[in-house]
Amino acid sequence: MMIALIIISLSLIFFFRDRFLSQDNIIRNFPLIGHIRYLLIEIGPELRQYIVAGNREEAPFNREEREWIYRSAKGENNYFGFGTDDQIYGIGYPIIKHAVFPYGKESFTGSHHDKNVHIPCAKVLGGYNKRAKAWRPNSIINISAMSFGSLGEKAIESLNRGAKLANCYHNTGEGGLSPFHATGADVIFQMGTGYFGCRDEKGKFSLEKLQQTVNKSFVRGIEIKLSQGAKPGKGGVLPGKKVTAQIASIRGVKIGEDCISPNGHSEFSDARTLIFFIEKIAAATGLPVGIKSAIGQLDFWNDLADEMIKTNQGPDWITIDGGEGGTGAAPLTFADHVALPYKVGFTRVFKIFREKGISERVVWIGSGKLGFPDRAIVAMALGADMINIAREAMLSIGCIQAQKCHTGFCPAGVATQSPWLQKGIKTDIQSVRFQKFCESLRNEILAVTHACGYEHPSQFKMSDIELSAGPTLFKTLEEIHGYNNGRS
Repeated sequence: MMIALIIISLSLIFFFRDRFLSQDNIIRNFPLIGHIRYLLIEIGPELRQYIVAGNREEAPFNREEREWIYRSAKGENNYFGFGTDDQIYGIGYPIIKHAVFPYGKESFTGSHHDKNVHIPCAKVLGGYNKRAKAWRPNSIINISAMSFGSLGEKAIESLNRGAKLANCYHNTGEGGLSPFHATGADVIFQMGTGYFGCRDEKGKFSLEKLQQTVNKSFVRGIEIKLSQGAKPGKGGVLPGKKVTAQIASIRGVKIGEDCISPNGHSEFSDARTLIFFIEKIAAATGLPVGIKSAIGQLDFWNDLADEMIKTNQGPDWITIDGGEGGTGAAPLTFADHVALPYKVGFTRVFKIFREKGISERVVWIGSGKLGFPDRAIVAMALGADMINIAREAMLSIGCIQAQKCHTGFCPAGVATQSPWLQKGIKTDIQSVRFQKFCESLRNEILAVTHACGYEHPSQFKMSDIELSAGPTLFKTLEEIHGYNNGRS
């Protein structure tokens, strides 16, 4: 009886609050039951993900794509039966043309985990510019930039340990070099507009601080981030309440104060001064230095290529990030409409360097939903030498595409700083899952490469890939984009 009275009393209290105090017209008109509408809106993505959506209807990664990653990461059978359910005549659908006589002699075992291939990069980072610590990456598949702060410490550590097991490198993201990046993998240190991990007390770039930060054997290169696919041309803020003592120490900021990334760099303002900055860093550290950018206007890229020809200097690699977005939280317009998609942006920049005769001086890295064998091969046929993966790596360690990255309430414990949510991650388990996913991805890329008659994916020509351009009409990448990648 008492419980019933309590329930009735609470219901009346909420009824009158909704009816007379709420600022929402639906709830004022329909007290109590109006909340059901907002509950359904809140859990709508989950309902669609598990009940409504078909295998290929979701975005950014559909169910079959996620399932392939999950099976690969767990070492399970990642084959699919009864033929494709994809739209093979749909505009843009890629067809990889196999050879009558494949490369080598492979025996079919039914598993992509029976062997592990590394597929080293065909080029040397810093080779052309003769950097003191020039280096050839062991894997064409590597972990893209995801900062400690956007991802939790257990996720970062799992990825780093997994990268060590898979023999690939791990890009730190612009949030600085944390202890969780230092568990054994090769590391690329990324420098953003906030210069976190390499700034003085006033927030300005400090060459001395950079030297101290990267003076470690596992740091193999430095990447200057001009922009990223998630929010190109826009800065960011890590709210003060999230700036813990550990994050403050790593980033070189004050505890509890907003951590601000400006929308542009203060150390350079054009192609000429960027090259000067690159050469200053390379001379001081001996490390190869590259740049990362999403692609919009092309004036800068023409200027950069011209300055590289003029000075015989410049970046050792260029990472092109697709406008498809990524792990970074972003305003809707930036996520949906700013920066070119990967295949369009990459080809426009690569074509500039190819026509000016300097594309071979640079190691080209692609990023933007490329963590699948067919997409990686298409990217390499367009001219990329390596692939960086971010969200696919997150999925391999347990991300469920809840799309709560910007809230701090990632249910899988990946994109959160919550100690309670991070308890779901066991670094010894998740690191092995990334390893298996990376190995499976590389092995399948190599299997397709051999089926096309090549030894290494860098041998793919643009004529080896055709895209659907209309009903029963297919065109090669070379015909569509108007250049060739220079591979004979």
